[in-house]
Amino acid sequence: MRLCRDGFHALAVLSSGHLVGAVPHAIVTLAPGESEFRTSHRLLRGTRPLHIASTPQGHVFWGEYFNNPQRDEVLIYASTDHGAHWEIAYTFPRGAIRHVHNIIYDRWEDCLWVLAGDDGPECRILRASCDFRHVDVVLSGHQQTRSAALVPTADAVYFSTDTPLESNYVYRLARRGSLTQVAVLNSSSIYGCRVGDCVFFSTMVEPSQVNREPDVCVYGGTGGLGWRRLLQWKKDRWPMRWFQYGNAFLPDGENTSGLLAVSTVAVDQSDFQTTLCQLSSE
Repeated sequence: MRLCRDGFHALAVLSSGHLVGAVPHAIVTLAPGESEFRTSHRLLRGTRPLHIASTPQGHVFWGEYFNNPQRDEVLIYASTDHGAHWEIAYTFPRGAIRHVHNIIYDRWEDCLWVLAGDDGPECRILRASCDFRHVDVVLSGHQQTRSAALVPTADAVYFSTDTPLESNYVYRLARRGSLTQVAVLNSSSIYGCRVGDCVFFSTMVEPSQVNREPDVCVYGGTGGLGWRRLLQWKKDRWPMRWFQYGNAFLPDGENTSGLLAVSTVAVDQSDFQTTLCQLSSE
């Protein structure tokens, strides 16, 4: 499975009970009461989007993620019928970005955050209305605005950087606009989540001249204080080119369970395992 990169790469659970997922070369849906996923869209470029976003109204979004060496236009797709049909909601013009890393719904501002990369001005954090009539660049221009994970909270949004070229960090962008660095990461980060008042980001083993540590880690904190490394796994011995980077997947969406779920891949003794951590109420 690791060699073929098979299985689900993203999954959104809608309030209606529908499931919308990304599998290699397709978007699939499962309606309440059904037992088999159905293909609703065949991908024309790339193998899959990295994430799928949904709103409380059941609208679903994903952005194209493909190599794009010629910097062709990049599309964001939307569905208003639980993933059964898809329309182009927004188009990045040719030369604007390489691809879309993530789209995240923010219930406090009823908006979408769009993360794009990978080089120079292509690295963008944008705020969009849910109908994409208004799209504004909030941060852009360098590797510290190259992000694939962003977590909204009531008073701020937190994002982690995803760069093999510079040191990686967690940033806090206050609702009023101030930007603060709150944690130092050991490597690139592409997954984040919130459990109650706590925010978490994971790192992956993506070796570079900057990212030298062979460990997958999970960092967590609340607000601008108390951030620390909480969990850690060593990359296994299998070559990354064929058997994937070591990584820890964190779930998208709202989580009020008090449990942090972390699914690891390509790490010693915990390959394809999910770890559940009970958060303290203190």
